[in-house]
Amino acid sequence: FFSTLLAVLRFRVNSSTRNPKSDRTIRPTFTHIILPPAALASPPSTLLTMAIDKLNPSETAIVLIEFQNEFTSDGGALYDAVKPCLDKFGTIANSKKLMDASRAAGCTIVHVPISFEEGHKEISNNPYGILRAIKEGKTFKAGEWGSAFCDGMKPGASDLIVKGKSGLCGFHSTNLDFLLRQNGIKNIVLGGFLTNCCVESTMRQAYERGYRVYTLSDCCAATSVEGHEAAFEHTFGMFSVPTTSDEVVAAVQE
Repeated sequence: FFSTLLAVLRFRVNSSTRNPKSDRTIRPTFTHIILPPAALASPPSTLLTMAIDKLNPSETAIVLIEFQNEFTSDGGALYDAVKPCLDKFGTIANSKKLMDASRAAGCTIVHVPISFEEGHKEISNNPYGILRAIKEGKTFKAGEWGSAFCDGMKPGASDLIVKGKSGLCGFHSTNLDFLLRQNGIKNIVLGGFLTNCCVESTMRQAYERGYRVYTLSDCCAATSVEGHEAAFEHTFGMFSVPTTSDEVVAAVQE
């Protein structure tokens, strides 16, 4: 189970292809499209985030994806896989701080859990990729500890909980878009699991739907630190404003 999941999700940062018409090796990157030359001369860690302007709390939603025990708690099926990211970036503590401060500032807090009924019948009988790993691992079963929100990230009384997530994108098959539009949301701030899977899928769709999207480098985690950093360095800047929890807290409190 774990070998299948890790094989699907690990990102090969140093992957390259060779142009068949020349001897030149092509290393795929979009960094030059989204960052000024001065930034490219900086150490890699400075490429991950940028400062943001003021955010109107009444138009801003903090969208927290899958802060559930399978990922976040010792004993969860995927905890060991994401623990290096959790430890390096302080994902849980930063997300808790962001959630509480943003709620107090008047932002809408939206939780996006994933769950499956007994037998994972929502998934095909012949799945592949990450959905195969989920089905074979029998993870995120509805009503069980693994699919419950973790301590510290449980929804508050005023928070919204998305219904229907049984795939990767937070919009597909769910009522997320309905909840956001009913609450007049224009800005989406994304954190959660996995950086290069559900967070990325949701980010891309939010961008396509016309929301202004912010992604949090210190409130996400992947199954490798390299995969997490590669997503922020090479991809997320095309579909969002990569930033941090401190930047967002300052922006909603100004």
